Amino acid sequence: MATAPLQNTPVPFIDLVAQYEPLAEETLAAVSRLMSEQKFILGEEVELFEQEIATYCTAPEAIGCSSGTDALILALMALNIGAGDEVITTPFTFFATGSSIHRVGAKPVFVDIDPITYNIDPAKIEAAITPKTKAIMPVHIFGQCAEMDQINSIAAKHNLFVVEDAAQAIGSEYRGRRAGVLGDICCFSFFPTKNLGGAGDGGMLTTRSPELATRLKQLRVHGQTSVYYHQEVGLNARLDALQAAILRVKLKSLDDWTEARQRNAECYNELFQHYDLEEVIVVPESKSQDRHVYNQYTVRVLDDRRDDVIQNLRDQQIGAAVYYPVSLHLQPCFSYLGYKKGDMPQSEAASNEVLSLPIFAELVVSQLETVVRGIAEAIAPGSAENIDRLYSESEELPQKKVA
Repeated sequence: MATAPLQNTPVPFIDLVAQYEPLAEETLAAVSRLMSEQKFILGEEVELFEQEIATYCTAPEAIGCSSGTDALILALMALNIGAGDEVITTPFTFFATGSSIHRVGAKPVFVDIDPITYNIDPAKIEAAITPKTKAIMPVHIFGQCAEMDQINSIAAKHNLFVVEDAAQAIGSEYRGRRAGVLGDICCFSFFPTKNLGGAGDGGMLTTRSPELATRLKQLRVHGQTSVYYHQEVGLNARLDALQAAILRVKLKSLDDWTEARQRNAECYNELFQHYDLEEVIVVPESKSQDRHVYNQYTVRVLDDRRDDVIQNLRDQQIGAAVYYPVSLHLQPCFSYLGYKKGDMPQSEAASNEVLSLPIFAELVVSQLETVVRGIAEAIAPGSAENIDRLYSESEELPQKKVA
């Protein structure tokens, strides 16, 4: 390991250009092919991508749609969830999780999270079930699956549907099974910054039910059963063929990118130990029987030091972000639900302490160490100067795969 000090350089939170450049030729060829054919709406490109995602997730059916948000809405519509119904979910998630329930006329019912995984706490779910409850919507937050065995057991006991929000978790696994086959319907997002991101919005639903797949395909095209004949009112929520073509190129690299993210996470863990930050920084835990895909590498910053850390990283042009600063139960638009501060203590505590660090696949070890040194300097100014660099600029990350 190197001991010479290195010059700190800016570290972006994410660098999509670095991901694109090795795939530029193949991506542009795919786009050029579509432009030559002028076939932009559904068609073969979308069908092939659906088949490839179904295979990747080991799901019998996959249905492309316009975004991860629309995937959630379509899933609830396909399950006939609407006005007067309740859906149990987590308050510690992106807004679309709660808003999709509201959009179909149902009521979001929030259940607090596990403080270690940040996923919904199964032990708290049954207390929230009422005669109006129709579904549970767990979120595989940051790329780690929720405790699906317990959730599915509760759902079966109370005759409830399970809708997986896997917007951040494509390729993640729970006890050997992939996100996408752990509930009745699973919803993915291909927003550009996701592990598998498109050149704009895009989404996908997977299911084991041929009947639900047929209904979802109908709902994504205005409820149309044949041209200009509508069995019901659906959405205009198709996946563009151009997005499908780009995503097909990128899907071939997804597992390599995931393994790089996992190596980055292991490197961060090693660095936080090396810089003696474990009393203030709590690193994410990955359960040995599962596959964490690290859409985000999210730490807790204890002792009210998060603002100091963020400011120091910003001063050094090091990227970081807070996911999520306000729990959904405290969002003004959900005030009609009657929640108040203190109702979800674990979610609220996480919102005050979490910090996500750069984790994208193309990072090099010197950049990871720059991030950790920046944190060390914020917590104990001058301390990093007395600690030798663990990695040199020329060193590569260890090549072993992290489960």
